[in-house]
Amino acid sequence: MSRKPGSGRAFCLPAGLVSPCTRRGYHVRTSESRCVGMTGPAINAAAAGEVALGDLRVRRMGFGAMRVCGTDVWGPPKDRAAAHRVLRHALELGVNFIDTADSYGPEVDEILIAEALHPYPDGLVIGTKGGLVRPSRHRWDEDGRPEHLRRALEGSLRRLKLERVDLYQFHAPDPAVPFAESMGALAELQRAGKVRHLGVSNVSVAELAEARRIAPIVSVQNEYNVADRRSDPVLAECERLGIAFLPWFPLGAGQCLGKRKVKRVAKRRGATPAQIALAWLLARSPVMLPIPGTASLAHLEENVAAATLTLSAEDLAELG
Repeated sequence: MSRKPGSGRAFCLPAGLVSPCTRRGYHVRTSESRCVGMTGPAINAAAAGEVALGDLRVRRMGFGAMRVCGTDVWGPPKDRAAAHRVLRHALELGVNFIDTADSYGPEVDEILIAEALHPYPDGLVIGTKGGLVRPSRHRWDEDGRPEHLRRALEGSLRRLKLERVDLYQFHAPDPAVPFAESMGALAELQRAGKVRHLGVSNVSVAELAEARRIAPIVSVQNEYNVADRRSDPVLAECERLGIAFLPWFPLGAGQCLGKRKVKRVAKRRGATPAQIALAWLLARSPVMLPIPGTASLAHLEENVAAATLTLSAEDLAELG
């Protein structure tokens, strides 16, 4: 367990599990490659449809780049070229939204994205986050001070080789800093032209409402998957408002894959449990934007292939 001095909340890391942000309060072939587990049409994220991020539209199967860093999301990967291949292959598979954060590495993830993909192709949207710091490998401490958020954004722009980031997300509210102060600083950066759209992460319905009183919000990123639905109220509010919901840990760090009902549906559909868990998210809401992450080309293809899978009424009833 780690705690920032003065913080009212700790970010807990269960044994064997590394989280980019613990719940509050709480994979090179061409795009014609075939999916793992399933057989059928060529893999392409476009099959998932699109969702709006403000005036931008992205495919509803994104890529969470966190896992291309080193072990525990700390330091560089053992094979930098392999990390580059995964990032490039995500685009070959039709992915046009990549999620990252300055705390992944820390800083390493954003550098890898720029190394692999810059100059960026038209239509690629990169969302990054600020507001968590990594004083050591297993710590994820909140820092919502306006001065920190300003420095964090400048660092992300430099590492990503951007003049403006398309989506900048406040990574987690800081109990030591008034939420309005943190969001006010981000709103100022948006007015200065350094941020196109703002998002929030690890928030409640009340915090989302407070953020929206300060600046337009186009996305929420909370933990959510078939095994953990505690953010259902936030998802419902996102649907009502028509803003994107990005579920982090969409596979529950693998915990979803061992659930009996997920395995039963996977067997019946000739798919993998991961594909069923991701297809369930896509079916759960039209504003859902899953961002599964991996350092494996094979798992990348397996995940993106879920975009082509439509669950039946029977499947959805069994998954609950």
